[in-house]
Parts: sequence; C-alpha cells; structure tokens
Amino acid sequence: MVKIRDIELGEFPLLLAPMEDVSDPPFRALCKKHGADLMYTEFISSEGLIRDAIKSRQKLDIFDYEKPIGIQIFGGDEEAMAMSAKIVDATAPDLLDINFGCPVKKVVSKGAGAGVLKDVDLMVRLTQACIKSTSLPVTVKTRLGWDDSMINIMEVAERLQDIGVEALSIHGRTRSQMYKGEADWSYIAAVKNNPRIKIPIFGNGDIDSPEKAVEYKNRYGVDGIMVGRASIGYPWIFNEIKHFMATGEHLAVPGVKERVEAARDHLMMSVKWKGERLGVVEMKRHYTNYFKGIAHFKEYRTKLVTSFDLQEILDMLSYIEENSEEFVFSNPV
Repeated sequence: MVKIRDIELGEFPLLLAPMEDVSDPPFRALCKKHGADLMYTEFISSEGLIRDAIKSRQKLDIFDYEKPIGIQIFGGDEEAMAMSAKIVDATAPDLLDINFGCPVKKVVSKGAGAGVLKDVDLMVRLTQACIKSTSLPVTVKTRLGWDDSMINIMEVAERLQDIGVEALSIHGRTRSQMYKGEADWSYIAAVKNNPRIKIPIFGNGDIDSPEKAVEYKNRYGVDGIMVGRASIGYPWIFNEIKHFMATGEHLAVPGVKERVEAARDHLMMSVKWKGERLGVVEMKRHYTNYFKGIAHFKEYRTKLVTSFDLQEILDMLSYIEENSEEFVFSNPV
C-alpha cells in the first residue's frame, strides 16, 4: 500500500499530472470517474494568491468527489510561498504540492518552477517555508535537473526528504529538454533504489499506453505513475492501464458515443463552473483530442471549435452521437 502520510493510494497508484489550462475541476471529474487515484489542481502562482488574483483564487476550487486531491503552488519567494501555503491549508485539500518542474520561460524567468533547479539551496528554503506554514503533507514535482550538465535529482530528492517532503514526482527530462526527446527514467529508478530514500517516488513522462505503463512499472520499480498529456481528451487511460495491469488484456477502446458523452459532460461542467461564455471558449482545446483518430471528421471538428453558441455545439454533439455508425476510426487500435 502506497501512502502519503495517512492518505492510502493503493498498491500502484495512477496520478493525474497538474497541467496548466487543463487540470481544472471539469477535467479532473472525468479523470476521477475513469480511474485516477490522486489528482492535482493546475499550478497556482503564490504571488497571485497573496494578491487575491481572481484566476489564482478560482484554481483553489476543489470538491469532495475529487479526493484525495492536492493543490499545487509555485513561486520563487519564501514569504510568498509561506503565505500561499497558509491559504491552501485553509482550503483543506489532502496535500500541498510544490512545482519545481514547470519549464516555461514566463515561470522560469521569475526564479520559479524548473528555474529553482539551478539553486537547490533556494529550493530547500522555499520548501521549508511551505512545510512550516501548513499542517498538510507537502509533496514536490520536479525534473531531473536544469540540463544534461546539471542533473541533480539525487541531491534534490535526498535534501527534500530530509526536510520533511512526503512524496516526490519526477519528470524524466531536464528543463532544457522542455517536452522534447525521450524521458529518461533511469534517473528516476536510481532515486527510487537509493537506500536513503523512504518516501514514495512517482515517475512521469511519456506514459501514453497501458503497455508502456506496465513496462515502466516493472523496469524502473517506481511506487506509481503520473499521467499527463496522454489523458487530455482521453480520461479512459487510467482504467485502461489498471485493467491491463490486472489482466494483461485491453479494455475496449471508447467508441464515438462514449467520446460524445465525455465531451458533452466536460462541456456542461465547464459551463457550470466558469459560466457559459468562458466554458464554451475554453472547451475548444479539448474537442480535437476527444475525437482524435476518427476518419473524415474535419468538418465536424471545425464546427465544434469555431462555434461560440452552446446550443449549436450541443446539437452538433447530438448529431454525431445519433449518427455514430457513420464514423469510423482510421486506426482502430
């Protein structure tokens, strides 16, 4: 049984990665429905939280059906991180996660996210500031290092564990790689196999199929796997991985009707949470993924992503559902 303090996650938990502009409550609800064991919010700016920025505050929204769930924050200032940890604590998630892995320039340039990998002493101070300011378990998501010449994940893991971090999720790329190239899980395995390391170690990067999840579980010996981009428009991946691990067999690929149902549920939850205008707009990024692989679907996809009328989109989804037999997958596997 993998545990983070008193949070029981099962024998080999599957985690939903925190993804900016993706891992909001509507998306998380679908991933929870389809088997995610632990989820995180989109990352939240510590500076935004203490300025009472509306977007940052909205990201604190969590719901009982999502539990266990962690709220993730980022920042490069100790005081701001400490104050943010207190705000998160009052929201009562199951844990607080710190992002030391985001590689995008606007985050790194502020000395936050993966930028902190260049200064492990600062990383330790920022983490200590959070730990001292909350009663929640504190976990960290990070990368292997800044670049190939500065892969310092072993030092990071040991020092974070020593100050009280209770789990570590490691993306198998450096900051300089961004999301390019292949994730190198050998470093993640080295951390897991370090006899000094006692906390759960979760691997992240390139998990896009049940076969790869089983292969990486067996090869690298991690305590669980974090799934990110592969879940976008395909929340079924969590239960597919679990079923394959248990039986060695594949679940049936979701058909057109199942994809319409998921897209419609996602849309309506987005509208309910964000309001009709924003819910419709922000849902547009998901349609391509929900209907990926369906032959001759361009016309319908174009209508879904260009319409701003909720009823028109719902009518289009209903049409696709009612005529599902007309749509075939170009690659049915």
